[in-house]
Amino acid sequence: MIQRIQSFLLVLAAVGVVLMFMFPIATYSALSEQSNYVVSAELNLFPKSNPDMLKQIESGLDVQMEQAGHIHTWPLVVLALAVGVVSLVSIFLYRNRVVQMRVVMVGFLLNVVYVALLFLWAVDAYGREFTTFATGIMGLDEPHTVYSAGTYIPFVTLVLLFFAQRAIKRDELKVRAADRLR
Repeated sequence: MIQRIQSFLLVLAAVGVVLMFMFPIATYSALSEQSNYVVSAELNLFPKSNPDMLKQIESGLDVQMEQAGHIHTWPLVVLALAVGVVSLVSIFLYRNRVVQMRVVMVGFLLNVVYVALLFLWAVDAYGREFTTFATGIMGLDEPHTVYSAGTYIPFVTLVLLFFAQRAIKRDELKVRAADRLR
């Protein structure tokens, strides 16, 4: 039956993947007390460019550093899409719960790899790029990092996939117990 609790949890996990693309992962900012420069940048799954960055630097306004060309986030995009597709596909495997459990486990492991790459590679690499730009080129103070919703949503999808896995396993145990009684 498709209207089980794990189906709802898997749909929520897929919605979480969609939300990862809408929110920035981290926001970096640095300011200088001597000059009037404030430099900020966002790390997104899809890079956003800022063609007016040089004009902003010359005018002394707040400078929004562009992400394009600094760090390639395609591995994160591929992993996020894979987690979303696996979550949606596993909903329709309700007739074979053993396969559904394995597919959800694959989605869980892909999400773990996504989180590991997010923190060990993307946030760190882009933070180094931003620090080099802000302190080296602009001469600003040490930058400040704020983690945004795009950082926390993968943890929510991890929890949702974990509980979906448990619900599928619970259903499989109920079916086996019923088969044993027959």
